[in-house]
Amino acid sequence: MSKENKIGSKISRLRELRGMKQEALATALGVSQQTVSNMERSAEIEEDLLAQVSQVLGVTPDAIRNFDEEAVFNIINTFNDNSSNNGAWSTQPTFTFNPIEKLLEAHEENKKLYERLLEAEKSKVELLERLLKDK
Repeated sequence: MSKENKIGSKISRLRELRGMKQEALATALGVSQQTVSNMERSAEIEEDLLAQVSQVLGVTPDAIRNFDEEAVFNIINTFNDNSSNNGAWSTQPTFTFNPIEKLLEAHEENKKLYERLLEAEKSKVELLERLLKDK
């Protein structure tokens, strides 16, 4: 399994983006720092632990599962470029929305578009098959 698909590395990166240390996450979860370290190296974790972690990080479990760092930074860069500081990089961007939730919304929209495209292609194939039969 590649690093990008490991739930632990996603948790680690989200924790870092929140400016939270392993010790702080451990305290919030009521576990040791070593337990958090082990969790962040894991490919999978139990659902109840994922729910607790997501609550501490302020995101949904699905946001952690579907986290894509590159897409998040694309969103951040887009909004920083359009900010009132004339495009200067801000180390503390402020959002009136959750970029991870926006990412998930875009992902869902892409899935719907793909399904519609697939249906259109199936319809074309059926029409072509009928036309060939009639000849």
